[in-house]
Amino acid sequence: MKNINLAVVGPGLIGKKHIELIKNNNRTSLTAIIAPDHAHNHIYSKEIQTPLFFDLESCFSLQKIDGVIISSPNKFHFEQAKFCIKNRIPVLIEKPITATVKQGEKLVQLAEKYNAKVLIGHHRAHSPLLTKAQEIIKSGRLGKIVSVTGSAQFYKPKSYFEAGPWRTKIGGGPILINLIHEIGNLRSLCGEIIAVHAFASSHIRKFPVEDTVSINLMFEDGVLGTFILSDTAACAKSWEQTSQENTAYPTYADEDCYVISGTLGSLAIPTFRLNYYQNEDSASWWQPFEQEVFQIQRKDPLACQLDHFIDIIEDKTFPRVSAKDGLRNLQITEAISQSAKNKKTIYFK
Repeated sequence: MKNINLAVVGPGLIGKKHIELIKNNNRTSLTAIIAPDHAHNHIYSKEIQTPLFFDLESCFSLQKIDGVIISSPNKFHFEQAKFCIKNRIPVLIEKPITATVKQGEKLVQLAEKYNAKVLIGHHRAHSPLLTKAQEIIKSGRLGKIVSVTGSAQFYKPKSYFEAGPWRTKIGGGPILINLIHEIGNLRSLCGEIIAVHAFASSHIRKFPVEDTVSINLMFEDGVLGTFILSDTAACAKSWEQTSQENTAYPTYADEDCYVISGTLGSLAIPTFRLNYYQNEDSASWWQPFEQEVFQIQRKDPLACQLDHFIDIIEDKTFPRVSAKDGLRNLQITEAISQSAKNKKTIYFK
């Protein structure tokens, strides 16, 4: 029986996905959408037979709302989330948590003050792929983790930039658009990131913003990482093109985007090919690896995230990606941008 009333702010591309999932979930009802007073929003409201409001205040005054999903443009996240928190309404905020680190810090403080239920929409955190990888790492099959290599390389066509010219300007490159997903993944697999150093290039597209970035990462337990990010590389080594979680992208079953290496073995993700030694006595580069491939049952991480948000509303669990986590992902992403700009290593406390 549907008993959780949800409202969605910003029925854009991701907002409409949230709406579809809410309507298909037997625990939730879509009670309202919040969007500007534009003709297309009125038409959409009628199509989905859901009341349209132009702001959260009018929505809260007329509707019973148990939770809000904010999928509006980044610049609106802070004020909209602040309003939900002050009205003690649980809120799921699409990544990034806010448009700036300073706003994110204020929102974290506010969430702590009100003991608010805040979930940040890093939906990959709910992927069965990450859950399985975490289980394998924690099992000790890889030994002590030594390193991680990662890649998010793909080719964005000219039409992508023509449709959004802002993407060719500072703030529109792959660091701030794409990398924040990867930071969340790497932190969940290898621990807290304590230092970054990045090099950026725009030699292919010649835009004011980067098109390719190489990143060095240091994790708190001594793990080291390297990551290549590019939106101009004709390459399949990205989460979107390997995870098989988003049907909008072609997928390549033999490609990986991460390799986690330890003292006993290495795990390729998402093919889940494990090369390993049984113990340290048998570990040697002159000895062949034993091999295993894990089978994974895939689920839509956005649907899993919605179920998790409902559980948070019903006091059954705590946020898997808290406001603090969302802020940390944003801080690291911005630090990588600053490192590339200033040509220096940035350390975190």
